[in-house]
Amino acid sequence: MSIPSFEQIQVGDTLPPLTLEPINRTTLALFAGASNDHNAIHIDIDYARKAGMPDVFAHGMLSMAYLGRLLTLWVDQRQIRDFGVRFVGITHLGHRITCTGHVVEKFEADGERRVKVELRTANQYDETRILGDAVVAL
Repeated sequence: MSIPSFEQIQVGDTLPPLTLEPINRTTLALFAGASNDHNAIHIDIDYARKAGMPDVFAHGMLSMAYLGRLLTLWVDQRQIRDFGVRFVGITHLGHRITCTGHVVEKFEADGERRVKVELRTANQYDETRILGDAVVAL
């Protein structure tokens, strides 16, 4: 991994996008096991339909994990100082998620040079599913 330096990074720079395979039932089942989040809305079609949904849908934290992967493909995880998201849409089966980020601020804090990055997941229709941000020490 070639970690960018504070001097190299400019406001407006983008992170290399991360596009994932379409969400499927296997992915949801594996994530449920890995995260110990077995909420039926994500794995049981009958339960999802009783709740008024057409089918199961992805865990919000799965998409947050994908954004975490976007960040750690860019920098070492030990450099992440803050990371948060806001869930704004449902990721349905078949959605092909792309994670993106861009630098919005450069600053110094606690003796470190840092950047703030705005993050987003969107499906293949360019509909936003998650908005977030992270602070990374460079």
